[in-house]
Amino acid sequence: MRILITNDDGINAPGLQVLTEIAHEIAGPQGEVWTVAPAFEQSGVGHCISYTHPMMIARLDQRRYAAEGSPADCVLAGIYDVLQGGRPDLVLSGVNRGNNSAENVLYSGTIGGAMEAALQGLPAIALSQFMGPETQDLDDPFEAARQHGAAIVRDLLERAHWDGGTDYRLFYNVNFPPVAAARVKGRKVAAQGYRKDTFFGVEPHHAPNGRKFLWIKGGPQHMPSLPGTDAAVNLDGYISITPMRADLTAHDALADLEARLT
Repeated sequence: MRILITNDDGINAPGLQVLTEIAHEIAGPQGEVWTVAPAFEQSGVGHCISYTHPMMIARLDQRRYAAEGSPADCVLAGIYDVLQGGRPDLVLSGVNRGNNSAENVLYSGTIGGAMEAALQGLPAIALSQFMGPETQDLDDPFEAARQHGAAIVRDLLERAHWDGGTDYRLFYNVNFPPVAAARVKGRKVAAQGYRKDTFFGVEPHHAPNGRKFLWIKGGPQHMPSLPGTDAAVNLDGYISITPMRADLTAHDALADLEARLT
């Protein structure tokens, strides 16, 4: 199996090393793991692509590249430049430092990498490690992802539906709970949730020269979403698995809107 991996935390992020281990376990001794990851952190870029300017790409080692672009850029670079059109069998994105549950999905570069792979017609899985008070005390805060990641990926490959024939094909979003690996209760298929009163905002600061700068500030991450949705099951100690598509149509509103406008 040939696997392409990327992330949004950057080429030197510890979570990417965890993903490399997972990918090698899945690919097997005769398989290939190719890394194309951002040269610098790209958290929060979503599905951004560098459409208006070029990006530099550098070979760091055998099958390991850094690109000055977003995770979606890295997937494109991997498919069309690094692999010279020799398409991978699977694209893995992560392991993100922090959760990509609930509203974080919309901002996540980790999700953006998996989404671009799906748009390219490839099987793709995004993986993220929810962080919290318990993970702060661990020698390895990625312990849950490291110990459970390969089994989740293997089960998805062998048992999940991949619907390669649809226009917006499925990809999967996996979040590991903020607990030690031994305290993971299991896995649950969960819809994307919504954390009420958890919004991004800005925090102003003034530089020594008097100029004003704004830092983007996130909301509290340990607010549960509705029962049974991703953030809620993560906070209850479960790995969440969420099937996703790039189609943003509000299908539930189509018939009502048509009736109102005709």
